[in-house]
Amino acid sequence: MALSPASNLGPAVGLICRECGTAAELGPRYACDQCFGPLEIEYRFTRTEGAHPEITRASIEAGPRNIWRYRGLLPVPDQVAETPNTEPGFTRLVRADQLAESLGMSRLWVKDDSGNPTHSFKDRVVAVALAAARELGFKVLACPSTGNLANAVAAAAARAGIRSAVFVPSNLESQKIITTAVYGGTFVTVDGNYDDVNRLASEIAGEQEDWAFVNVNVRPYYAEGSKTLGYEIAEQLGWRLPDQIVVPVASGSQLTKIDKAFQEFIKLGLVEDRPYKVFGAQATGCSPVAAAFKGGHDVVRPVKPDTLAKSLAIGNPADGPYVLDVVRRTGGAVEDIDDAEVVEGIRLLARTEGIFGETAGGVTVGCLSKLVRTGQLDPEAETVIINSGDGLKTLDAVAPVVGPSANIAPSLEAFRAAGLA
Repeated sequence: MALSPASNLGPAVGLICRECGTAAELGPRYACDQCFGPLEIEYRFTRTEGAHPEITRASIEAGPRNIWRYRGLLPVPDQVAETPNTEPGFTRLVRADQLAESLGMSRLWVKDDSGNPTHSFKDRVVAVALAAARELGFKVLACPSTGNLANAVAAAAARAGIRSAVFVPSNLESQKIITTAVYGGTFVTVDGNYDDVNRLASEIAGEQEDWAFVNVNVRPYYAEGSKTLGYEIAEQLGWRLPDQIVVPVASGSQLTKIDKAFQEFIKLGLVEDRPYKVFGAQATGCSPVAAAFKGGHDVVRPVKPDTLAKSLAIGNPADGPYVLDVVRRTGGAVEDIDDAEVVEGIRLLARTEGIFGETAGGVTVGCLSKLVRTGQLDPEAETVIINSGDGLKTLDAVAPVVGPSANIAPSLEAFRAAGLA
């Protein structure tokens, strides 16, 4: 497939290899022809860089209260907000004083992306991928997924009136299976882990030329959707960057794109250029990036996932080396915690801030706690953490350890006897 010369992808002017710097034309490609490195979007944002309208705080604030307020910074058509889409983004940034107090911290915020249309940050990346895929001429929206992406793709395709095809490991949480199947698209469970599913999707993408696998053959566009998390955090903090941010790591793309968003805002003069630290969070049962960081390695060695945090269970993370680059450049770290600590992280966030995060959120809170305890993260510095999804998607993780305080007869005497007052 070739990109039509008339295609409009806003400020995007081409693709560029993250490894060797080779340039390529915009189109449905994701690997460099020269070195097979990953491609990402190249932009012209301002009048000094090209013809695209200048981006200002005022122009952003005048936009809709969703990710399309940043459409001038994304590889999407200028009129993207006018086409049917799930309108994700601009989720709440919660001041987490009680969680901060429990961890001995001063200023802590939770970026709560469970408020998106299918209750995870994946709605952001899918919306951008869908907009680009339409412009590139694809007919089917597809993905391999650990669950949240499957939800988002199926919902976005239904809203757009096109076909979806999603592939997930067969041992996925039942909640995520149900909340994908309900949208009515093609839904396939695969006997294997996510890396097996991803390989299969890559093979299918080679045969089905009109299928846009959002995280495979249109990955450069898809990945840019995570930048909107960084944009929103900076805007919601009053057009400034936090001192520290803790991000869950699966493929690693979310972490690297939040950093890219901060750098773009600095370049455009929308925020002050000041130091910030980026931290990654993984579950020990799938922690190849944390292992590489702690070992001082530049190469991330693949692992076989074994963790209840299935949304982060990517044993061969595509952006792993780039996560290492970001955390080392900013003075951060990548930490990991075991499954028991993941569950405690979920419960701690819920009982202190009334936010029920999925297992990825438990990983982030648990790693935050460990980073503070081990002195890797400054408890006095302003910190933001990402809750990337809703706990209703991963009920099995906490079901064995939570329940009613008591079971009593319907009488005042029974209430008194239970000592609940």
